Amino acid sequence: MVTIPTVTLNDGTAFPQLGFGTYKLQGEDGTQAIVSAIEGGYRLLDSAVNYENETEVGEAVRRSGIRDELLVTTKVPGRDHGYDETQRSARASLDRLGLDRIDLYLIHWPNPSVDRYVETFRAMIDLQRDGLVGSVGVSNFTEAMLARVIDETGVTPAVNQVEMHPYFPQQALRAFHAAHGIRTESWSPLARRSELLTEQVVNDVAAAHGVTPTQAVLRWHTQLGSTPIPKSATPARQIENADVFGFTLTDDEIAAVSGLERGRLWDGDPDTHEEM
Repeated sequence: MVTIPTVTLNDGTAFPQLGFGTYKLQGEDGTQAIVSAIEGGYRLLDSAVNYENETEVGEAVRRSGIRDELLVTTKVPGRDHGYDETQRSARASLDRLGLDRIDLYLIHWPNPSVDRYVETFRAMIDLQRDGLVGSVGVSNFTEAMLARVIDETGVTPAVNQVEMHPYFPQQALRAFHAAHGIRTESWSPLARRSELLTEQVVNDVAAAHGVTPTQAVLRWHTQLGSTPIPKSATPARQIENADVFGFTLTDDEIAAVSGLERGRLWDGDPDTHEEM
C-alpha cells in the first residue's frame, strides 16, 4: 500500500496530494476497481452525478471499512444549478452514495449562459453549514469566475478542479489559486488519448529517475502544487500511479515538461463549453 501525503485546504481539511478518478467505472467491476484503489492507498475519490456511478463509489466506501479515512467528491450537474435545485441535488447524491456527508462538493461546470453558479455556490455553503457537505469548491472555473464567487459570497472555494497536464499547465490560473489559497486539482492529468507519454522529454525525465513516464508526469503535477486524479481499473497500475513521492524532479526537469505546452485538448473552455 502506498502512503499519499496531504496538504491543508483553506478550510483546514487534510487533502491528499493525489486522488483517484472514477469516470466510467460502473457496475460491479467499477466497484471492485474503486475498492482496489482504496486498498492500494488512495483516500480521495472523485465522482460526479454525470458519471452515473455514485452508487458504485458509495458501495466501495462501505466495503473498504474505512469511511472516516476517505474524502468522497461529487459534483453538481449543470441541470441542477440554482439554490433550491442544488439543495435537492446534494440530497439525491447522498441517497445514491448511501453516505451522510459529501466530503468535497464541486460545481461541475460554471455554465455562464445560465448564470446561476453563484446561487449554486451559496446553496453549497449552506449545505456545508448544515453538515451535509465537508469542503466546497468548483470545477472548470476561470479566474474571473472565481473572483466573482469570492466577491459575491465571501467564501473562497477550497478547490478548483480543471483540465491540467503538460500540454496545458495552467500557469496563470495556478498563480491565481496560490494567491487566494485555492487548491488546484487536475482532471485528465495524463492527457488521455494523446501522445504525451511518448514525448522524448517525458521519457528522458522518467529514465533519469528510474520511473515510468506516467509516474514522471504525475510527479510533475504534485510538485507544481496540484492534486492529479488518475484513473485505472488495474490494481498494479493504481499502485504505480500513486507511488510518485519517492523521487523529486529538478526545476529544470519541471520546466522542460512544462515546455510541452500547446493548449487545451478537448475544447473545454469554461467561457463557452457547457454541460447539463
